[in-house]
Amino acid sequence: MARAPLHLLLAALCVVSFAGAGANAAGRKMVGVYELSKGDFSVKVTNWGATVTSVVFPDSKGNLGDVVLGYDTIAEYVNGSSYFGALVGRVANRVANARFVLDGKVHHLYTNDGKNALHGGRRGFSKVIWTVKEYVSGGDTPHITLYYHSFDGEQGFPGNLDVYVTYELSSPYVLSVRMNATALDKATPVNLAQHTYWNLGGQGSGDVLGNTIQLFASRYTPVDSTLIPTGQLAPVAGTPYDLRAPTAVGAHIHQVSGGSTVYGYDMNYAVDGDEHALRKVAAVRDGASGRGLELWADQPGVQFYTGNFLKDIKGKGGKVNEQYGALCLETQGFPDAVNHPDFPSQIVRPGQAAYKHDMVFKFSF
Repeated sequence: MARAPLHLLLAALCVVSFAGAGANAAGRKMVGVYELSKGDFSVKVTNWGATVTSVVFPDSKGNLGDVVLGYDTIAEYVNGSSYFGALVGRVANRVANARFVLDGKVHHLYTNDGKNALHGGRRGFSKVIWTVKEYVSGGDTPHITLYYHSFDGEQGFPGNLDVYVTYELSSPYVLSVRMNATALDKATPVNLAQHTYWNLGGQGSGDVLGNTIQLFASRYTPVDSTLIPTGQLAPVAGTPYDLRAPTAVGAHIHQVSGGSTVYGYDMNYAVDGDEHALRKVAAVRDGASGRGLELWADQPGVQFYTGNFLKDIKGKGGKVNEQYGALCLETQGFPDAVNHPDFPSQIVRPGQAAYKHDMVFKFSF
């Protein structure tokens, strides 16, 4: 059956609010933008794709700036293909040949990255309307909780799945992200990732090649030409992927392949330490603004991506985003784990422990 374009569906189904919605919006199935604020620190989220649309905090001179890439309108998020700020799933990153076997049954997914499935398929969690379950805009712990029910067979994945994410300003200049998912009737893979593009100098301010990055990861998962892991877990020592000490993002960027046609980082790192414990993952600093970001999370891996495929994308305020205009730090399970039994499992079963994924972003200036 033919389907209407997504932007027409949006116009027909959604009421869009750009100023934010009040606490009485809880439970409504509209698309809106919801602001969380704590002093001069604010975050905006839309329930289209559970997407972070802005993060504003001061630089070292006290000037406020928005440090995430995005768009001016919800319609642009609907039609965009860069996953700006989105929560991606049911399985983030790539699944080789868009297929996997679970409990003896072959499951075929929708292809949307060559012959592979990427970020949940053509219409993953970043391309659906989430339900606002709770929204508190200010006070001690401003937060918003969003819910999505993923149906059995959605994009080829088995089983009904209930998914929640909470964004909370848990302390001054701290953004906490809590994700969980419960399998209701069938075993299924789950791997959620938060896909915000960060430019600490301010969105649209130029490239991030001069930022310093430190990853607390001694190993990485090498990939083939289509960015599918080979199954190997290799040491970063002696390679351009060694970012254990603070390093300029651009220092070795032309020594790493970000796909068949571009240079840049697009690699999963195995984070050091207990893979189920909240631990430091990464630290980023922009020298010009003095802004810093520290990321903590409780997942086995983190995808470090340097915006290799950004090109002529009109962003907020008419600013144009180009290659290396931001970086992503997507904590996650290892890519294509469903086809690599030696990787940490992403299978969630009904009646057993739910999927859980916590992230903490600590900002400084």
